[in-house]
Amino acid sequence: MDITSKLIYALIGLLIVVNWGMLMSVTFRKIGARMAGRHGIPFRQPWVNLLKNISTRTIITHGYMYYLGPVFRLSGGIGIFLFMPMVFTGNADGLWTNFSFQGDLILILYFQVFGMLGMAMGSGEGGHPYSAMGVARGLAQHAAVELPLTIAILAIAVQFDTFSIYKIVEAQQGGFQNWVLFTNPFASAAIILAMLGALGHSPFNLVKAPNEILIGPATEYEGTYLGFMMSAGAIIHVMEAVLFMNLIFGGATSWIELIIKSFLIYFWSVFVGMVFPRFKIEQSVIWFFKWPLGFAIIGLLMASF
Repeated sequence: MDITSKLIYALIGLLIVVNWGMLMSVTFRKIGARMAGRHGIPFRQPWVNLLKNISTRTIITHGYMYYLGPVFRLSGGIGIFLFMPMVFTGNADGLWTNFSFQGDLILILYFQVFGMLGMAMGSGEGGHPYSAMGVARGLAQHAAVELPLTIAILAIAVQFDTFSIYKIVEAQQGGFQNWVLFTNPFASAAIILAMLGALGHSPFNLVKAPNEILIGPATEYEGTYLGFMMSAGAIIHVMEAVLFMNLIFGGATSWIELIIKSFLIYFWSVFVGMVFPRFKIEQSVIWFFKWPLGFAIIGLLMASF
Protein backbone atom coordinates (compact mmCIF):
# COMPACT_ATOMS: atom_id res chain seq x y z
CA MET A 1 0.00 0.00 0.00
CA ASP A 2 1.35 3.45 -0.90
CA ILE A 3 1.98 6.13 1.70
CA THR A 4 -1.05 8.23 0.65
CA SER A 5 -3.48 5.35 1.15
CA LYS A 6 -1.91 4.52 4.51
CA LEU A 7 -2.28 8.12 5.62
CA ILE A 8 -5.94 8.26 4.56
CA TYR A 9 -6.78 5.06 6.43
CA ALA A 10 -4.81 6.27 9.45
CA LEU A 11 -6.87 9.49 9.56
CA ILE A 12 -10.11 7.49 9.31
CA GLY A 13 -8.88 5.22 12.10
CA LEU A 14 -7.92 8.21 14.26
CA LEU A 15 -11.43 9.64 13.84
CA ILE A 16 -12.89 6.32 14.98
CA VAL A 17 -10.55 6.16 17.97
CA VAL A 18 -11.33 9.72 19.15
CA ASN A 19 -15.09 9.19 19.01
CA TRP A 20 -14.89 5.73 20.57
CA GLY A 21 -12.70 7.09 23.36
CA MET A 22 -15.17 9.85 24.19
CA LEU A 23 -18.12 7.44 24.02
CA MET A 24 -16.33 4.95 26.26
CA SER A 25 -15.45 7.68 28.76
CA VAL A 26 -19.00 8.99 29.05
CA THR A 27 -20.36 5.43 29.27
CA PHE A 28 -18.29 4.65 32.33
CA ARG A 29 -19.15 8.00 33.88
CA LYS A 30 -22.80 7.07 33.43
CA ILE A 31 -22.16 3.67 35.03
CA GLY A 32 -20.48 5.32 38.00
CA ALA A 33 -23.32 7.82 38.36
CA ARG A 34 -25.93 5.05 38.28
CA MET A 35 -24.06 3.12 40.97
CA ALA A 36 -24.10 6.27 43.11
CA GLY A 37 -27.85 6.76 42.54
CA ARG A 38 -27.42 9.67 40.11
CA HIS A 39 -28.53 10.13 36.52
CA GLY A 40 -25.17 11.31 35.20
CA ILE A 41 -24.23 13.52 32.26
CA PRO A 42 -25.91 13.08 28.84
CA PHE A 43 -24.08 10.97 26.27
CA ARG A 44 -23.58 13.98 23.99
CA GLN A 45 -21.70 15.96 26.66
CA PRO A 46 -18.07 15.10 25.63
CA TRP A 47 -18.68 16.34 22.07
CA VAL A 48 -20.45 19.48 23.35
CA ASN A 49 -17.53 20.23 25.70
CA LEU A 50 -14.98 19.64 22.96
CA LEU A 51 -16.67 21.99 20.50
CA LYS A 52 -17.16 24.61 23.21
CA ASN A 53 -13.52 24.51 24.29
CA ILE A 54 -12.13 24.59 20.75
CA SER A 55 -14.22 27.70 20.00
CA THR A 56 -13.02 29.49 23.16
CA ARG A 57 -9.93 31.72 23.25
CA THR A 58 -7.93 32.94 26.23
CA ILE A 59 -5.77 36.01 26.74
CA ILE A 60 -3.98 34.58 29.80
CA THR A 61 -0.35 33.61 29.24
CA HIS A 62 2.00 31.55 31.43
CA GLY A 63 4.88 30.98 29.03
CA TYR A 64 5.39 28.77 26.01
CA MET A 65 6.02 25.51 27.85
CA TYR A 66 2.78 25.83 29.79
CA TYR A 67 0.81 25.69 26.56
CA LEU A 68 3.04 23.08 24.96
CA GLY A 69 2.08 20.63 27.72
CA PRO A 70 -1.33 19.72 26.18
CA VAL A 71 0.27 19.69 22.72
CA PHE A 72 2.88 17.19 23.95
CA ARG A 73 0.16 15.04 25.48
CA LEU A 74 -1.89 15.04 22.28
CA SER A 75 1.23 14.33 20.22
CA GLY A 76 2.02 11.36 22.45
CA GLY A 77 -1.44 9.89 21.92
CA ILE A 78 -1.36 10.41 18.16
CA GLY A 79 2.18 9.00 18.01
CA ILE A 80 1.05 5.79 19.74
CA PHE A 81 -1.86 5.51 17.29
CA LEU A 82 0.22 6.08 14.15
CA PHE A 83 2.62 3.22 14.94
CA MET A 84 0.08 0.83 16.47
CA PRO A 85 -1.38 -1.97 14.31
CA MET A 86 -5.09 -1.72 15.01
CA VAL A 87 -6.63 -4.69 13.17
CA PHE A 88 -4.84 -7.95 12.29
CA THR A 89 -5.53 -8.80 8.65
CA GLY A 90 -2.86 -11.41 7.96
CA ASN A 91 -0.87 -8.82 6.03
CA ALA A 92 1.69 -6.61 7.77
CA ASP A 93 0.97 -3.92 5.17
CA GLY A 94 -2.81 -4.14 5.58
CA LEU A 95 -5.38 -1.35 5.77
CA TRP A 96 -5.37 -0.80 9.54
CA THR A 97 -1.77 -1.62 10.48
CA ASN A 98 -0.91 2.10 10.27
CA PHE A 99 2.85 2.77 10.13
CA SER A 100 3.93 -0.17 12.30
CA PHE A 101 7.43 -1.56 11.76
CA GLN A 102 9.87 -4.05 13.30
CA GLY A 103 10.70 -2.02 16.42
CA ASP A 104 7.38 -0.22 16.94
CA LEU A 105 6.95 -1.58 20.48
CA ILE A 106 10.02 0.33 21.70
CA LEU A 107 8.87 3.55 20.03
CA ILE A 108 5.39 3.26 21.55
CA LEU A 109 6.90 2.90 25.03
CA TYR A 110 8.71 6.21 24.42
CA PHE A 111 5.49 7.88 23.27
CA GLN A 112 3.80 6.75 26.51
CA VAL A 113 6.31 8.81 28.49
CA PHE A 114 6.19 11.74 26.06
CA GLY A 115 2.81 13.06 27.18
CA MET A 116 3.54 12.68 30.89
CA LEU A 117 6.84 14.61 30.67
CA GLY A 118 5.20 17.32 28.56
CA MET A 119 2.49 17.84 31.16
CA ALA A 120 5.10 17.90 33.94
CA MET A 121 7.07 20.64 32.18
CA GLY A 122 3.87 22.55 31.45
CA SER A 123 2.83 22.41 35.11
CA GLY A 124 6.21 23.74 36.18
CA GLU A 125 5.76 26.74 33.88
CA GLY A 126 2.33 27.58 35.32
CA GLY A 127 3.68 29.02 38.55
CA HIS A 128 0.98 27.55 40.79
CA PRO A 129 2.28 26.81 44.32
CA TYR A 130 0.96 23.24 44.15
CA SER A 131 2.48 22.47 40.74
CA ALA A 132 5.58 20.87 42.27
CA MET A 133 3.34 18.61 44.34
CA GLY A 134 1.47 17.43 41.26
CA VAL A 135 4.66 16.88 39.26
CA ALA A 136 6.27 14.90 42.11
CA ARG A 137 3.15 12.77 42.52
CA GLY A 138 2.80 12.13 38.81
CA LEU A 139 6.42 11.25 38.05
CA ALA A 140 6.81 9.04 41.15
CA GLN A 141 3.74 6.98 40.34
CA HIS A 142 4.50 6.94 36.61
CA ALA A 143 7.97 5.51 37.29
CA ALA A 144 6.47 2.88 39.59
CA VAL A 145 4.01 1.87 36.85
CA GLU A 146 6.49 1.89 33.97
CA LEU A 147 9.11 -0.35 35.61
CA PRO A 148 6.96 -3.52 35.96
CA LEU A 149 5.13 -2.73 32.72
CA THR A 150 8.39 -2.44 30.77
CA ILE A 151 9.83 -5.64 32.25
CA ALA A 152 6.61 -7.53 31.46
CA ILE A 153 6.63 -6.22 27.88
CA LEU A 154 10.30 -7.21 27.62
CA ALA A 155 9.29 -10.73 28.73
CA ILE A 156 6.79 -10.90 25.85
CA ALA A 157 9.41 -9.61 23.40
CA VAL A 158 11.84 -12.31 24.60
CA GLN A 159 9.13 -14.96 24.37
CA PHE A 160 8.42 -14.20 20.70
CA ASP A 161 11.92 -12.91 19.84
CA THR A 162 10.58 -9.68 18.36
CA PHE A 163 9.80 -6.06 19.18
CA SER A 164 7.14 -5.93 16.46
CA ILE A 165 3.62 -5.65 17.84
CA TYR A 166 2.20 -7.08 14.61
CA LYS A 167 4.35 -10.21 14.93
CA ILE A 168 3.38 -10.58 18.60
CA VAL A 169 -0.30 -10.47 17.57
CA GLU A 170 0.38 -12.86 14.69
CA ALA A 171 1.97 -15.37 17.07
CA GLN A 172 -1.20 -15.38 19.19
CA GLN A 173 -3.57 -16.33 16.36
CA GLY A 174 -5.19 -19.77 16.12
CA GLY A 175 -7.27 -19.69 19.29
CA PHE A 176 -7.40 -18.08 22.72
CA GLN A 177 -5.07 -20.78 24.08
CA ASN A 178 -2.27 -19.04 22.15
CA TRP A 179 -2.83 -15.71 23.87
CA VAL A 180 0.01 -14.51 26.09
CA LEU A 181 -2.58 -14.44 28.88
CA PHE A 182 -2.25 -18.26 28.93
CA THR A 183 1.26 -18.83 27.55
CA ASN A 184 2.90 -16.41 30.02
CA PRO A 185 0.42 -15.78 32.85
CA PHE A 186 2.93 -14.01 35.12
CA ALA A 187 3.86 -11.35 32.54
CA SER A 188 0.15 -10.98 31.77
CA ALA A 189 -0.68 -10.52 35.46
CA ALA A 190 1.99 -7.81 35.71
CA ILE A 191 0.53 -5.99 32.70
CA ILE A 192 -3.07 -6.30 33.95
CA LEU A 193 -2.10 -4.87 37.35
CA ALA A 194 0.19 -2.15 35.99
CA MET A 195 -2.58 -1.21 33.58
CA LEU A 196 -4.61 0.09 36.54
CA GLY A 197 -1.99 2.77 37.14
CA ALA A 198 -1.50 3.49 33.44
CA LEU A 199 -5.21 4.25 32.93
CA GLY A 200 -5.26 6.47 36.02
CA HIS A 201 -8.47 5.46 37.78
CA SER A 202 -8.91 4.92 41.51
CA PRO A 203 -7.13 3.70 43.57
CA PHE A 204 -4.24 5.22 41.58
CA ASN A 205 -5.64 8.67 40.75
CA LEU A 206 -4.19 10.75 43.58
CA VAL A 207 -2.08 12.59 40.98
CA LYS A 208 -5.27 14.36 39.85
CA ALA A 209 -6.90 14.05 43.31
CA PRO A 210 -10.48 14.65 42.09
CA ASN A 211 -12.78 16.18 44.71
CA GLU A 212 -9.80 16.93 46.97
CA ILE A 213 -7.55 19.49 45.27
CA LEU A 214 -9.44 21.95 43.09
CA ILE A 215 -6.49 22.63 40.83
CA GLY A 216 -4.68 20.79 38.07
CA PRO A 217 -5.00 20.57 34.29
CA ALA A 218 -8.79 20.47 34.28
CA THR A 219 -9.00 23.86 36.02
CA GLU A 220 -5.68 25.48 35.07
CA TYR A 221 -6.15 25.03 31.32
CA GLU A 222 -9.03 26.40 29.31
CA GLY A 223 -10.22 26.92 25.77
CA THR A 224 -8.40 25.17 22.94
CA TYR A 225 -5.72 23.81 25.28
CA LEU A 226 -8.35 22.06 27.39
CA GLY A 227 -9.86 20.76 24.13
CA PHE A 228 -6.45 19.33 23.22
CA MET A 229 -6.32 17.56 26.58
CA MET A 230 -9.82 16.12 26.14
CA SER A 231 -8.92 14.78 22.70
CA ALA A 232 -5.62 13.41 24.00
CA GLY A 233 -7.36 11.67 26.90
CA ALA A 234 -9.84 10.00 24.54
CA ILE A 235 -7.05 8.79 22.23
CA ILE A 236 -4.63 7.67 24.96
CA HIS A 237 -7.20 5.62 26.89
CA VAL A 238 -8.24 3.74 23.76
CA MET A 239 -4.67 3.25 22.55
CA GLU A 240 -3.44 1.96 25.90
CA ALA A 241 -6.32 -0.53 25.92
CA VAL A 242 -5.42 -1.54 22.33
CA LEU A 243 -1.76 -1.94 23.33
CA PHE A 244 -2.67 -4.32 26.15
CA MET A 245 -5.11 -6.10 23.83
CA ASN A 246 -2.36 -6.67 21.28
CA LEU A 247 0.17 -7.81 23.86
CA ILE A 248 -1.80 -10.37 25.88
CA PHE A 249 -5.31 -10.78 24.44
CA GLY A 250 -4.54 -11.84 20.87
CA GLY A 251 -5.21 -8.51 19.15
CA ALA A 252 -8.29 -7.95 17.00
CA THR A 253 -9.24 -9.14 13.53
CA SER A 254 -11.97 -6.51 13.06
CA TRP A 255 -13.03 -3.15 14.41
CA ILE A 256 -15.98 -4.79 16.19
CA GLU A 257 -13.62 -7.14 18.04
CA LEU A 258 -11.33 -4.20 18.86
CA ILE A 259 -14.21 -2.19 20.32
CA ILE A 260 -15.46 -5.10 22.43
CA LYS A 261 -12.01 -6.03 23.78
CA SER A 262 -10.95 -2.43 24.48
CA PHE A 263 -14.27 -1.85 26.27
CA LEU A 264 -13.72 -4.87 28.54
CA ILE A 265 -10.08 -3.94 29.22
CA TYR A 266 -11.04 -0.39 30.14
CA PHE A 267 -13.98 -1.66 32.21
CA TRP A 268 -11.52 -3.65 34.36
CA SER A 269 -9.83 -0.45 35.52
CA VAL A 270 -13.15 1.32 36.07
CA PHE A 271 -14.52 -1.63 38.07
CA VAL A 272 -11.45 -1.68 40.34
CA GLY A 273 -11.74 2.08 40.75
CA MET A 274 -15.34 1.80 41.95
CA VAL A 275 -14.53 -0.97 44.43
CA PHE A 276 -11.26 0.17 46.05
CA PRO A 277 -10.53 3.46 47.85
CA ARG A 278 -7.75 5.77 46.71
CA PHE A 279 -4.14 4.99 47.63
CA LYS A 280 -1.61 7.50 48.82
CA ILE A 281 1.37 7.92 46.48
CA GLU A 282 3.71 6.01 48.78
CA GLN A 283 1.16 3.20 49.06
CA SER A 284 0.75 2.95 45.30
CA VAL A 285 4.52 3.01 44.66
CA ILE A 286 5.07 0.19 47.19
CA TRP A 287 2.19 -1.78 45.67
CA PHE A 288 3.56 -1.52 42.12
CA PHE A 289 7.08 -2.46 43.27
CA LYS A 290 5.64 -5.42 45.17
CA TRP A 291 3.04 -7.25 43.07
CA PRO A 292 3.29 -6.17 39.40
CA LEU A 293 7.10 -6.00 39.57
CA GLY A 294 7.34 -9.45 41.16
CA PHE A 295 5.05 -10.98 38.53
CA ALA A 296 6.97 -9.20 35.75
CA ILE A 297 10.33 -10.59 36.89
CA ILE A 298 8.91 -14.13 37.11
CA GLY A 299 7.38 -13.69 33.64
CA LEU A 300 10.75 -12.57 32.24
CA LEU A 301 12.47 -15.60 33.77
CA MET A 302 9.78 -17.88 32.28
CA ALA A 303 10.28 -16.35 28.83
CA SER A 304 14.08 -16.66 29.13
CA PHE A 305 14.20 -20.31 30.18
